[in-house]
Amino acid sequence: MAQKSNPLPANEGSNLLASLPAADAVALIKVKRVLDEAMPKLLAPNPAKLAEANAAIEKFKISTGLDPRLFDQIALGLSYTYPREGITKVRTVGLASGSFSAGAIVAAGRIATNVKYEEQKYQGKTIYLFSLEQQLKVLGLFELQLSKLAVSPLDNHTLALGDIDGVRRVIDASKHRGRVNTELIALASRDPNAIVGFGGNIPPALIRNLRVTNDAIARDLTAVRQVYGSVGLSDRNFELLVAARTVDEYAARNLGNTVEALKQFGALFINRLPAAKSALARSALGNLKVTNQGNELQIRTAVAQADIAPLVGRN
Repeated sequence: MAQKSNPLPANEGSNLLASLPAADAVALIKVKRVLDEAMPKLLAPNPAKLAEANAAIEKFKISTGLDPRLFDQIALGLSYTYPREGITKVRTVGLASGSFSAGAIVAAGRIATNVKYEEQKYQGKTIYLFSLEQQLKVLGLFELQLSKLAVSPLDNHTLALGDIDGVRRVIDASKHRGRVNTELIALASRDPNAIVGFGGNIPPALIRNLRVTNDAIARDLTAVRQVYGSVGLSDRNFELLVAARTVDEYAARNLGNTVEALKQFGALFINRLPAAKSALARSALGNLKVTNQGNELQIRTAVAQADIAPLVGRN
C-alpha cells in the first residue's frame, strides 16, 4: 500500500531549491497538487486520456521503481550550455522530496529494472543509473529525454535525479552548502500558493546565440535581465504570471508596448483557429493584463479549466 505524504511546511520548497547547485534558472513543481488537483480537473472530460496519464505514471514506476505519487515537490535547476554558435542546450537536474524512504525506492528500482542498472560511488553517496529502453513520461505528462536516469538518495526524504553529471553536481552542492541561486529562489517562490513557480537569468551568451537563429526575439530580450512567473490553480481557472526584469523603467515600458501590440494583433486571428484553440486564445487574451512596476513588466492572465481541458485531452 502506498504511503501517504503529509503536507510540507511552507518553506520546504525554498529549502529544496536551496539544495540545488548553481543554475541559470530554477523551478518548483508541487507534484502532489499537480497529480491530485490539476491533472484530474484537466483530463476529467476525457476519461481515456486520464487513464493514459495514470498508465504512464505506472509505467514510470515499473521502469524505475520511482513512484511520482509519493513526491510532494520537485525542484529543478536548469543550466545553459553553448556547444557551438546558434546552439543552446539546457541541462536539467531535479531534487524530489516526499514522505518516502529514498533508499527503499531506489532498491525497488533495482528490482524493477533487473540487470538494467549500475551503481557508482561518488563523495560517499551511491548513484544508481537506470537504462531506459524508451522515453518515459514523468507525472504522466512530460517526456523524459534521457537514455540513462541517474538517481541518488541524499537522505531518507530527498532524491537527486537527472543525468550523471547533474546528480554529481547536486552531491557536490550538498557537501559544500553555500548561498547559491538566492535571487532566483526568491523569484520562484513569490507566490506560495502556486503549483509551479520559476525564476531565471537571461545571460548575454543566450542572447548572442538567439541572434543567430531569431534576431527579432533576441532584440526584444536584449534589455531583459531576469524572468520569473508562476502557475496557479483556482476553483475554475488556471492563473498565469510571467514577469520580466529589465535594465530600467524605459525598457520595461517599451517591452510592455510591444506586448500590447501583439495582444491586439493576436485578437485579429482568433476566429481563424480551430474551435477549441479559439476558445482558449479568447479566454487568455480577454483576461490578459499588462502592467509595469518600475523596471518590471508583468503579464497576467487566467484561463478557464474548461477551455484548456479539450486541448490537453486530445489524442
